[in-house]
Amino acid sequence: MPRSVFLGRVVGDGEPLWLPEDRWWALALAEVEADACPDCGQRWSEATAPDNEDAYRADLVKCHACAISAKAVRAHQDGKGDTDGLHVNVERDRR
Repeated sequence: MPRSVFLGRVVGDGEPLWLPEDRWWALALAEVEADACPDCGQRWSEATAPDNEDAYRADLVKCHACAISAKAVRAHQDGKGDTDGLHVNVERDRR
C-alpha cells in the first residue's frame, strides 16, 4: 500500500495510486530492510564492521508464550507424538 494512502490520501478517479514520494519511501524502506541482519535486525553494515566487535550487549528476555509453546511440543514429543507439520497456537489464558 502506498504510504500516502496509508496516511489517509483518497485516490481520485484518474489519479495515480503511487505518487513519486510513495516510491521514494518504498525504495528507502527496501534499502533499510536489505541492510538488516536476518536474525537480530540490527544494521548489517554496522553490526559486521570490525570496529564494532564490542559495541553491542545482549539482554536475555524470556517470552512466556514461547516457553509454554516449547513445553507443549516437548510433552508431545515425549509421548512419542509426531511433530511433522506441527504448528502451535498460543493464546493468552484469560482465567
